[in-house]
Amino acid sequence: MALAEVGRFNRIEAHILIGRLEAEGIPAISFDGEMSLGEGSALLIPVRVMVDEDDLAEARAIVAAAQASYD
Repeated sequence: MALAEVGRFNRIEAHILIGRLEAEGIPAISFDGEMSLGEGSALLIPVRVMVDEDDLAEARAIVAAAQASYD
């Protein structure tokens, strides 16, 4: 299993998207989220959302649809 980056998001958006991906059956994890807390810049350091590389295309489509619904 190799992880692939779906994208980089602010901490709050990353966790919302992880929940959305998991609701669609795609396990996801965040990297770097705690760095922003330690630095005192919770929304300045982007959080990487990672999935299995086999799920990457589907995950990116789900994230794009979610982002389109924000607008």
